[in-house]
Amino acid sequence: MSFNFPVISADSHITEPPDCYIANIDPAYRDQAPNLINDPVRGDVYVVPGMKSTVPMGLVAAAGKPAEELVQEGVKFDELHQSGYDATKRLADQDRDGVAAEVIYPTVGMVLCGHPDVDYKRACFNAYNKWITEYCSESPDRLLGCGQTALRSVEEGIADIEAIKAAGLRGVMMPGNPGTEEDYDDPIWDPFWEAAVALGLPLSFHILTAKGGGWRGPRLNSFMSIIRSIQDIMGTLVFGGVFDRHPNLKVVCVEADAGWVPHYMYRMDHAYNRHRNWLQPGVSLSRLPSEYFAEHIYVTFQDDWTAFSQADQMNWRRLMWANDFPHSDSTWPWSQEMLDEQTKKLTAEQTEAILCGNVAALYGIDLSALLSSSVA
Repeated sequence: MSFNFPVISADSHITEPPDCYIANIDPAYRDQAPNLINDPVRGDVYVVPGMKSTVPMGLVAAAGKPAEELVQEGVKFDELHQSGYDATKRLADQDRDGVAAEVIYPTVGMVLCGHPDVDYKRACFNAYNKWITEYCSESPDRLLGCGQTALRSVEEGIADIEAIKAAGLRGVMMPGNPGTEEDYDDPIWDPFWEAAVALGLPLSFHILTAKGGGWRGPRLNSFMSIIRSIQDIMGTLVFGGVFDRHPNLKVVCVEADAGWVPHYMYRMDHAYNRHRNWLQPGVSLSRLPSEYFAEHIYVTFQDDWTAFSQADQMNWRRLMWANDFPHSDSTWPWSQEMLDEQTKKLTAEQTEAILCGNVAALYGIDLSALLSSSVA
């Protein structure tokens, strides 16, 4: 199917090349920069000094592979989609998937969000911001990069997002946990939220960037538990009164699917109606929690057919489709076929909003520039 509007992915990724951090990091950290090594057994893996976990390359750029070929380890960097780090080739892969533009997030940078040394983390994020700015400069209308901030302090966080905006990046991927003892619902962050609103810079919370509690049972349960920590962040913002204090703040809940949202909003209201005395001292809500969620939180998803089928049960003006390229969960290169099937029950207005209009409005995307591009 060919849609009569440009289809935009609200969540895609790059694959950090071997020199991403080494070439761009503060010289004081160059010897400790995240780097790619070859393990004779595990294949190429990204090593992050100060962290026990490494980043094997098998799944980070496995888009298009059948399930039986997906392996986490034993893959070399040269075998990955080149468009993960080559912007020119990226445009061709967008065309192949029928995607006109992508909001782009890091990959190794997601793991770095959990680094225990916040100073090191900021040095890595500054290096990444330099690299992704150059990558997206190849086609600023189609490659919409998100920068990163370590949030070591409120003041520095504001300076970071101002620099991210000035660099031409289109959003910010927030660390799941700020670099301070105070969580995101603490009033100390109020100036930061206001600065983001003033800059018109969307703030995103991506899965796998927050400290989680692990999982119980078979390993596949780890996949099922991924969205839990991101739900906790959304609940923190709602129940902490952040949206009540900042009525113009919008955030993005990224790659956590969306079919759960109607039940989650019901459950939030139930908790508030029966147990509102559990709110922190000094916090009061002037609206139901579900109303804050519906208005302030955008949600991205890939092939979550429950999200498409339940669009009327939530604010579909806050739903944004994504292809997650080039990760293993990606719908590339068969996104068009999947969307043709899963959007059948939506109205034309809903389809255009979820695949194009919502993300375009949030990020200020010039649709006329996309329509004049080479994407059919």
